[in-house]
Amino acid sequence: MTKLFASLLFAAALLPVQAATLQPEKSDVTFTFKQMGVPVDGKFKKFEAQLDFDAKKPEAGKIAFTVDLGSVSLGDPSFDKELAGATWFDTKRNGKATFVSTGIKATGPGKYDVAGKLTIKGAARDLVVPITVAGGVASGSVPIKRLDFKIGDGEWADTSIVANDVTVKFKLAFAGL
Repeated sequence: MTKLFASLLFAAALLPVQAATLQPEKSDVTFTFKQMGVPVDGKFKKFEAQLDFDAKKPEAGKIAFTVDLGSVSLGDPSFDKELAGATWFDTKRNGKATFVSTGIKATGPGKYDVAGKLTIKGAARDLVVPITVAGGVASGSVPIKRLDFKIGDGEWADTSIVANDVTVKFKLAFAGL
């Protein structure tokens, strides 16, 4: 019996570690910006995340995150349609925003800095996203400049009307994290 048990343990050790599975119904991706000085909140209804992470070896982890830009919502269908247009997200040509990690560094208990590349509308920028991992949930927020990604071209490039600063917040629940 002991030999069989040892063989099973050895075989299990050779199996690849399962990546965590996103639970979209328990997750949120939101953003806040200011229009004429007034905060405006929005959210994305569809997104995917792939996470391969071990808190004991965070530097070996990988994160890939994709947002369906066509799922944007400000709570008003006419505003949502405007945001999907060419001036803003141009979802017909650039339907997805992606973030792919290039490195993960522990900064404290349950806290990490995730370096990676964010791509929106064909524009890619390196950034570091601070995250907290607790109870199977990865959460955090990151400021971005919308004009770095050509979001709000033309007359909307005037930052006195729509601010350049956007804060993206996320709460991603995972099974197996």
